[in-house]
Amino acid sequence: MISLNTDHLKGFVSAQELENIFPSVRLAHDNLHNGKGLGAEFTGWLDLPSRIPDTLIKEISSLAVEVHKNSDCIVSIGIGGSYLGIRATVEFLGGGKLPVYYAGHTISSDYLHRLLAQLKDKRPTVVVISKSGTTTEPAIAFRVIKKFLESKYQGEELKKRIICVTDEKKGALRKIADKAGYRSFIIPDDVGGRFSILTPVGLVPLALAGVDIQSLVDGARQAQKEYAVCDLDKNTCYRYAALRNILYAKGKKIEVLSSFYPEVFYVAEWFKQLFGESEGKQGKGIFPASLIMSTDLHSLGQWMQEAERTVFETFVQIDKPHHDVIIPQDKEDLDGFNYVAGKGFDFVNKKAYEATSAAHFEGGVPNMTITLCKADAMHLGHLYYFFEKACGISGYILGVNPFDQPGVEAYKKKMFALLK
Repeated sequence: MISLNTDHLKGFVSAQELENIFPSVRLAHDNLHNGKGLGAEFTGWLDLPSRIPDTLIKEISSLAVEVHKNSDCIVSIGIGGSYLGIRATVEFLGGGKLPVYYAGHTISSDYLHRLLAQLKDKRPTVVVISKSGTTTEPAIAFRVIKKFLESKYQGEELKKRIICVTDEKKGALRKIADKAGYRSFIIPDDVGGRFSILTPVGLVPLALAGVDIQSLVDGARQAQKEYAVCDLDKNTCYRYAALRNILYAKGKKIEVLSSFYPEVFYVAEWFKQLFGESEGKQGKGIFPASLIMSTDLHSLGQWMQEAERTVFETFVQIDKPHHDVIIPQDKEDLDGFNYVAGKGFDFVNKKAYEATSAAHFEGGVPNMTITLCKADAMHLGHLYYFFEKACGISGYILGVNPFDQPGVEAYKKKMFALLK
């Protein structure tokens, strides 16, 4: 399903160092699977793929069929884990049956004004996602968009165009949904936001957009089985977690997730939240960054090649893209590129990756490569679980609670005080 190439870690990580870190990996594995580690109450994602009821997938898929009959777009309202995984999936897969617009992830008045203008002549279905319903960004965006919907629809027609994904029993959004009679789905108590892509948080808006959520879940189910064994030779997920911690201990404080495929852009944004919010605590944590090649080779490529050597790199490659474009022969050959005529763009793209990974390695940047066989929903579901499991193991190796985010509350308290 996916593979991990570590050829460009030679000289940076030794077999002995992997052997030395294995007891920490084993302890992290035991604590995670036995529910004895920090934040164990939020590890419901661990076996979530195998616990997702087929009836839930059928219910959400049936709702999608209904929505497609009376809507021409989806508006997804959420922030953080209630936004990034959804957008990452839609963008990675090249969209679905219906376009998706996003709100609640920014407090920009210009952005929301433009969004309302775009929706003026459309027939939207809105999915608002919030555990509490009191997170500022999505809460005030929902107020505005609900008023916009009320100007277009009334009664049952209005009610069926708003879907809430929230807590089962408590919170402001639960009260709103129950009072108005909106269709609602439950966010599990034991799954934190950044691990929630395979809960209704992700599955509902993705299904409405037209994504094959069954394949997404199937990929994660396969990953759950594959990454259950505590063996660095057989478990590439654990190997990745161990390697990044060895590099961190050697002063490699920044991990750059790089890809030569633009569709990975928002997957990398999701990755940055997952690892940044999970590991950045107690004065510790690898800083997650990202680059999309070859665009960023012409901006940050210089930094990667010759700047301070505090960085390591993880490439995400796709073995077989959906389409390829052949470079044509040109009679005059004024640009001198007839030597690649007849080759596909993906051939050139992969050669650019090979050259970059080799150059960065020689320039002092250790790097490894995660390769997906295909850019489809099943492989993406597998990749999501790969990173989630690696994050949990890596956080425990680091000695932090990977499942809380106390630092996020700091700005909220000050903002609420300023808003009085």
